[in-house]
Amino acid sequence: MKPLALQLYTLRQRSAENFFGVLREVAEIGYAGVELAGLFDHKVEEVRKVLDDLGLICASSDHPPVTAENLSQAVDFAGALGCTLFMGGWNRDDWQTLDGVKRAADAYQQANELLEPHGIRLCYHNHWWEMHEIDGKLALEHFLELAPAAWAQMDVYWASNFGKVDVPALLTKWSARVPMLHIKDGPLVEGEPHTAVGAGKMDIPACIAAASEETLEWLIVELDECAGDMTQAVRESYAYMTTNALAKGSK
Repeated sequence: MKPLALQLYTLRQRSAENFFGVLREVAEIGYAGVELAGLFDHKVEEVRKVLDDLGLICASSDHPPVTAENLSQAVDFAGALGCTLFMGGWNRDDWQTLDGVKRAADAYQQANELLEPHGIRLCYHNHWWEMHEIDGKLALEHFLELAPAAWAQMDVYWASNFGKVDVPALLTKWSARVPMLHIKDGPLVEGEPHTAVGAGKMDIPACIAAASEETLEWLIVELDECAGDMTQAVRESYAYMTTNALAKGSK
């Protein structure tokens, strides 16, 4: 089993009010790590100390594509957090055309070529807007072919494009390029809120089984919004993943 982390975007409102309190609660629930979505006005060294004190690992952090100009800063940031994985996105409009996809691929290819000597990987985090076909192939697949040095953080819920895409089949094809999975669940209806993992319509076990045992490093729960209490959904997601032996926490 792979370790389970929480993408802290899930608890962004509470984090803005009491970031370290949120970290303490995430550790108390039993998550093995966190994926950062900002430092909420704290210094990176302060955040690292709290993580260490709580026994939490920084699995990954949100980061824009790295360029020669900000490479040193990115390497120092990763080193301060003790992580070797970054994740990021790209302009949504560029995913409508092959030329736009190529712009995204060029940026991620360059970033990973710069980061590779430092042992850091930048993974592209998909939404649903990369999961439509251009010239008979998913836009995300064009991206992965055009950027052979790039990695993917597959968000299984968004990758399904509300039930239109066979996510386990997609993961089986690209598993050697996927070191992280975003574990998300819901009704598979555009515009409707997510559910706790295990309470929606995604076949989460099949998605995890399709990933590569050798390449996959982290399973990361992320919920953008829920109809009920988000913190409770975070607890229920942890319980589902660990009691069903899909991931391991710290408890």
